[in-house]
Amino acid sequence: MKYIIWDFNGTILDDVDLCLDLLNEMLTEEGHPVVTKKRYLDIFTFPVIDYYKKAGFDFKKSSFEDLAVRFINRYQKKSLSQKLYKNVVDTIKRFKEKGYKNIVLSASKHDNLIEQLKHFKIYDLFDDHLGTKDIYAKSKLDIAKDYFKNNNINPKDVLMIGDTLHDANIARKLGVDVILHINGHQSKNRLKRYSVFSDFNEIIY
Repeated sequence: MKYIIWDFNGTILDDVDLCLDLLNEMLTEEGHPVVTKKRYLDIFTFPVIDYYKKAGFDFKKSSFEDLAVRFINRYQKKSLSQKLYKNVVDTIKRFKEKGYKNIVLSASKHDNLIEQLKHFKIYDLFDDHLGTKDIYAKSKLDIAKDYFKNNNINPKDVLMIGDTLHDANIARKLGVDVILHINGHQSKNRLKRYSVFSDFNEIIY
């Protein structure tokens, strides 16, 4: 193994409660019932438009694009006051010390991702920083495929670390191993068919 590909939200950054709070704030503004944290963990998915439908938004009232803009305008600044998961920075450093290349791959807009990484002083821990071109949180798969092709990466040399079924699906399509963080944006029950962990000290190789 030579490469560790890290998801960011829910894997490195503990922003679950923030996302839930903002979701419920927007649901209230739209006149819809709020959701519990348990419900959130059971419905969160990619593409985000599907998650918004499950949460109860009516796109005839407000378009997905409008909701996405409203969310990110509130999220980005507040995300900088959140915390990184316990032991995650030490784990990234230890992988780096062992000679692995750490790559962060996020569905977030690239500029927003870079702002977060620099704010938390972890930008330099990663060899590459891969984000999307817009704020609509579509699949990271094409970004990863292009990166693998451009860098001649053998999937057998890669481990992906994420927190959602979307990460697992991307790993499957890329042909790489994956382990999932059970304290992220999806419930442990949804992730149980995969290798999972709760503490980053568990995953040092």
